[in-house]
Amino acid sequence: MIVVKVGGSAGIDYDAVCADIAGRWKAGERLILVHGGSGETNRLAEALGHPPRFVTSPSGYTSRFTDRQTLEIFEMVYCGKMNKGIVERLQRLGVNAVGLSGLDGRIFEGRHKDSVRVVEDGKTKILRGDHTGTVEKVNTGLLELLLSAGYLPVLTPPASSYEGVAINVDGDRAAAALAVALKAEALLLLSNVPGLLRHFPDEASLIREIPAAEVESYLEFAQDRMKKKVLGAAEAVKGGVGRVIFGDARAGQPVSAALGGAGTVVS
Repeated sequence: MIVVKVGGSAGIDYDAVCADIAGRWKAGERLILVHGGSGETNRLAEALGHPPRFVTSPSGYTSRFTDRQTLEIFEMVYCGKMNKGIVERLQRLGVNAVGLSGLDGRIFEGRHKDSVRVVEDGKTKILRGDHTGTVEKVNTGLLELLLSAGYLPVLTPPASSYEGVAINVDGDRAAAALAVALKAEALLLLSNVPGLLRHFPDEASLIREIPAAEVESYLEFAQDRMKKKVLGAAEAVKGGVGRVIFGDARAGQPVSAALGGAGTVVS
């Protein structure tokens, strides 16, 4: 089993990702695709007059503050345009893909965090009305049912809280939880950079290998969204996933290249 997570930032070649996945799927490989949609969500939020608000936690992680209106915009993009666009690509390539959010069948489930601690202007504040959480449970039964019937699941946030409320969860960490739950041999975190860079944005400074026991010590090199990817990688290898690869989704055969060792390999 291979779990592939592809981000939603500018420059990602979804056609290349889907074509590569289709080829491997037809060759008999078991895969699940998880995707994001942050760039498109930002554009739609601006167009609808509710621009995104990003906040930084006391520990230095940047995330989207998700009030109810933001959650609804998020669902329009992630569950609608992005998810169905990827499913359509795979269907055209002869793969019987099924697009679901983590809310469907409680595939991704966790605790609803109504308030969040943030640092603004050097001061720590508490913002309420947040709709976020972290994936704590994965409904592997539903996924195994789909896989055994010949379907390729295409998954996206949001998740379900234990009370059944939609919650925004980090896609990289959700993919890590999925990989652990399915005992995946590999987790690929594909984005618009070639991997973890020692001197961002200098692509020549690519870090090619990280020992599993030292993943968290490499957080100092992670910029912005990459911090969550490194955190997800740490959670995946601790949970028993064989290897995690930060790979490039901008061209070529992104999945095959990453599995072949291109990018940053954590093992």
